[in-house]
Amino acid sequence: MPNQLEQLKTLTTVVADTGDFESMKAFMPQDATTNPSLILKAAASPTYDALVDQAINEAGAGASMDVIIDRLLVTFGKAILEIVPGRVSSEVDARLSFDSAATIERARSIITMYEKDGVSRDRILIKIASTWEGIKAAEALEQEGIHCNLTLLFSFAQAVACAEAKVQLISPFVGRILDWHKKNTGKDYVGAEDPGVQSVTEIYNYYKKFGYVTEVMGASFRNTGEILELAGCDLLTISPALLQQLADTEGEVPRKLDPAIAAQSEGEKISLDEKTFRYQMNEDAMATEKTAEGIRNFAADIVKLEKLIAEKQG
Repeated sequence: MPNQLEQLKTLTTVVADTGDFESMKAFMPQDATTNPSLILKAAASPTYDALVDQAINEAGAGASMDVIIDRLLVTFGKAILEIVPGRVSSEVDARLSFDSAATIERARSIITMYEKDGVSRDRILIKIASTWEGIKAAEALEQEGIHCNLTLLFSFAQAVACAEAKVQLISPFVGRILDWHKKNTGKDYVGAEDPGVQSVTEIYNYYKKFGYVTEVMGASFRNTGEILELAGCDLLTISPALLQQLADTEGEVPRKLDPAIAAQSEGEKISLDEKTFRYQMNEDAMATEKTAEGIRNFAADIVKLEKLIAEKQG
């Protein structure tokens, strides 16, 4: 019998959630995602010293730290695209999460760097936090043919706004939703009871029922049980440790998410303006807290990455 990872790949596009090249080579995912924390971890490893030095040199003498950081993202992204056949996600500075204009400018800069190096924009997803400002930036970028991955997504309101903005892909954070509920209720959740699983299932069913083209990519998993409950989702981005567990395990992997089932799901189509979006986010304590926390943590890791680069520059 094929192992669970092999079976999962027949139902869902498997994406590697890592900045480590050797893990990608081992599991051969279709796509790869990165974030500031993963790039920081990789950049701090002696294994990738040459890539960091390359990015600093290619940015040029006197380049701003913003340019050097974006150059580093592109350098890692290009190396990743030599391994995976599909797309890589490169993230805009999280400190711009509430500035649509600045987010658009940085996204264009990243895409320009990729294209100058011969990489088609169709292979790049620009990662942006799912704030109202981030979603509006993504809406404008999509109209320019710059495809976006809306990250730090924890609520149905965020998912609806992303679909209406016609973004390419969203990344609902399954494990972080679970973390919040466990902390606030003291309960353990298993299988389909997992609130993160329930959130992605609701979003997937809504998108398929109403014909939205935005792809759903479950992210931030805490265990393989969450992954298996979402078999059939458009994409799942999975850490190397959990990919290994799936590869080491035999057993049936039944499809759990299916467009045909989604078509029969309950619920009405809704539309959100800015005021309604912000109110619904405010009413969702988990989504409000986890989005803010995620932005703070990614921003902190960008600062650490800047410090690492400054030290290398001497």
